[in-house]
Amino acid sequence: MQKRGILLLTITVCLSIILTGCFQGEQSLNDQEEMDPPQNAEAVNDLEGESEDTESTDENAEGETEANTNARTLYLLDSNGMVAPQTLQLPQIESKEVAKQAMEYLVKGGPVSQLLPNGFQAVLPAGTQVLSLNIQDNGTLVVDLSKEFKNYKASNELEVLQAMTYTMTQFDSVENVKLRINGNPQSEMPVNGTPIGEGYSRVNGINISDSGSVDLLASKPVTLYYPSVHDDNHYFVPVTQYIDVQNDDLYSSIVQTLLDGPVFNSNLQHVFNSKTELVNNPSLRSGVLEVVFNQEVLKNSEKAVISDEVMETLVRSLSVDKNVEAVEVKVENIETLFNENGEAYTEPVTTQTFTSTEKL
Repeated sequence: MQKRGILLLTITVCLSIILTGCFQGEQSLNDQEEMDPPQNAEAVNDLEGESEDTESTDENAEGETEANTNARTLYLLDSNGMVAPQTLQLPQIESKEVAKQAMEYLVKGGPVSQLLPNGFQAVLPAGTQVLSLNIQDNGTLVVDLSKEFKNYKASNELEVLQAMTYTMTQFDSVENVKLRINGNPQSEMPVNGTPIGEGYSRVNGINISDSGSVDLLASKPVTLYYPSVHDDNHYFVPVTQYIDVQNDDLYSSIVQTLLDGPVFNSNLQHVFNSKTELVNNPSLRSGVLEVVFNQEVLKNSEKAVISDEVMETLVRSLSVDKNVEAVEVKVENIETLFNENGEAYTEPVTTQTFTSTEKL
């Protein structure tokens, strides 16, 4: 009996030890599950896997950066002193502040400095502060800037005004821009006296060309887009020209001006073959402008490829007219056109293919 009692006691102790171990093991697993970080938590590198973990962290950081930025179009000054749009990735903020952010990124020495493409510079004087932006019911955006805004050169006044105006009027609720300095309304620019009046708009033009022999009274100002390049950066420059409108046919006159090429002695490119011609006058139906060329407009006639720069030049320039919502480019005896990537143009092309319009 004594031996049996000892045996039972031994068995009881062993079972207690085993059960305690199992319970502690289960508890340890539960604790581990509670301590595991969520899937989106930042990883901490260990020494043994530093190279592999660092690469993974860099990839996550890159993805996070892209997710926290938005593409914004800013009008900056290129290496030839012309105002041109550049699309940059700006930090994501509340939608009601995007216009103010865009204006702040026009300031020299400001946050845009690390993002500027090679050959470009900001246009607003260093130290300029954006005090407020207020949109009125008539589409006028009142921009209030600090006194440092007055520190630009008189020779750069038009470029400053044009860059501000075109950057702000990319937002579809903004028609024109008025200026205040420290709360004081300005009827003209502060350095060289360029009139602002009731608001400066895109109608006032940009990179206005010397029209030479063109009769200004008998001609019409139009803004055309020409491709340009600086190093590896390809972009388009808007140029306001006065053109002779023949037979009241604005669209034919615009196309012919593009075929003649830019008048500026700069790096603006002439992208059309010298033998390119319109087959007939462009026709506008339900917002779609049809333009028909001879085959000389093609980059590759065998594959019916039209240059991307030719297409963008036409669409950007013709769509400046508010009646043109899209452009359908055709070539005689060619059923379907293709871009340089071999993709077919199956429908008219809009400016949204190349640009974006945002709301405030």
